[in-house]
Amino acid sequence: MTQASATPKATRRQHDREIVALAVPAFGALVAEPLFVMADSAIVGHLGTAQLAGLGIASALLTTAVSVFVFLAYATTAAVARRVGAGDLQAAIRQGMDGIWLALLLGAAVIAVVLPTAPSIVELFGASDTAAPYATTYLRISALGIPAMLVVLASTGVLRGLQDTKTPLYVAIAGFVANAVLNVGLVYGADLGIAGSAWGTVIAQCGMAAAYLVVVVRGARRHGASLRPDALGIRASAQAGAPLLVRTLSLRAILMIATAVAARLGDADIAAHQIILSLWSLLAFALDAIAIAGQAIIGRYLGADDTDGARQACRRMVEWGIAVGVALGVLVILSRALFLPLFTGDSTVKDAALPALVIVALSQPICGVVFVLDGVLMGAGDGSYLAKAMILTLVVFAPVALLVPTLGGGLTALWAAMALMMTVRMLTLWLRSRSGRWLVTGATR
Repeated sequence: MTQASATPKATRRQHDREIVALAVPAFGALVAEPLFVMADSAIVGHLGTAQLAGLGIASALLTTAVSVFVFLAYATTAAVARRVGAGDLQAAIRQGMDGIWLALLLGAAVIAVVLPTAPSIVELFGASDTAAPYATTYLRISALGIPAMLVVLASTGVLRGLQDTKTPLYVAIAGFVANAVLNVGLVYGADLGIAGSAWGTVIAQCGMAAAYLVVVVRGARRHGASLRPDALGIRASAQAGAPLLVRTLSLRAILMIATAVAARLGDADIAAHQIILSLWSLLAFALDAIAIAGQAIIGRYLGADDTDGARQACRRMVEWGIAVGVALGVLVILSRALFLPLFTGDSTVKDAALPALVIVALSQPICGVVFVLDGVLMGAGDGSYLAKAMILTLVVFAPVALLVPTLGGGLTALWAAMALMMTVRMLTLWLRSRSGRWLVTGATR
C-alpha cells in the first residue's frame, strides 16, 4: 500500500509505529547522558566538598562545550536521512564519515585551547581557592575525551539518519556502566582521587566512540563508501552545521540570562530556579525524543521526494508533541508536592518554586509543539531559518527577563518570561511549517 493510497487511519498507524520505534530508544539514550555526570558526582562526592565543587565547575564547562557542538548530531542526521530516502546508502554513510572527520578536527581544536588555559577558565568561573585545583585537574584530563565525545555526537547522527536509534541506546547504556565501574576502580581502587574519575570518564567515552566507529566502518565497507577524509565533504558538513551552532548559542544565551536574573532575585529564588530548570531539562528529554524521530523521518521523506508524506508525518508528530506535553503537564501538577522535597526542605524555596512549577506545567503542550517542529525543520535541513528564529526569540526574551527584578513578580514572573519565550518559538516554527518552504526535496538540500 502506497502513502497516497493508504487510508488516513492506516497512515496514522504507520506514522505512530515509526515515531515510537525511533523515539523510545532515543529517549533512553538521552536520559543515559546526564547519568554520566550523576555517577561521577556520587563517587567524587565522598572524597570531599572541595573535590565535588571542583567536579561541578569542570563538568558544567564540559557540558556547555559539548552542547555547543550538538549540531554534529543534528546536521548529520538530516543529511544522512535524505540520502537514505533517496536510496543511496553509500552516499549516506559517506556523508556521515564527513561529519565524523569534522568532529575529530573540532575536538583537536578544543583540546589545543583547553589544556593551556584550564586554570584561567576555572578562575573565570569563580572557583574557590580550595576547589580550583580539583576543577583544573578534572578539566584538563577530561578535555582529552572531547574528540571522542564529539565523535559520539556525529556517529549518533549517522545512525539516527539510518533510522537506527537502538544502537545509540545500547552504546549509551554500556558507556554508563563502564564509566561507573572505571570511576570506582580508579578513584578508590587505584587511589587516584578526582583524576581517577576524569580518566574513567575519558576511557568510557573513547570506548563509546570506538563502538560507534566499528558500526559505521562496517556499514561503509558493506556499501563501498570511502573512509578517507574529504575536504569538500567536511566543509559541507561545517556549513550545514553553522546555522545550528548559531541556534544553539542563542538558546544557551537565553538559559544563561534566565539563570543570571534568578541569581539577582535572591538565594531562595536561584535555588528554586535550579530545581525547576533541572525538571524542565528532564521533561525536554521526552519531547526531544520525538524531535529526533522527526529529524530522521522527515529527512527520509524529503530525500524520497515525498512531500505529502513529510506533511502528514509532521502533522502526526505535532499531535504527538501536544499529547505528550499535556501528559507531562498533568504529571508535574500532580507530583509537585512530592517532587520538591526531593531537592529541598526549605519552605522559602518551596514557596518560590510552586507557582513557577504551575507555569512550567501549563506550558508543556507549547513545548511539545516547539520540540517537534524544531526536529521537523532540522530534518528538512532548514537550519538557516532556525538560526534566525532563535535570534528573534532571544531579542524578545532578553529585555522581558531583564526587567523582572525591576518590575517585580519574582521567580514566577521569570518563568512566565520563559513561557513567553517558548510561545515565540512556537509561533515562528508554526509559521514556517505552514508556509511549506521547508519542503525542499532531493538527496541534498
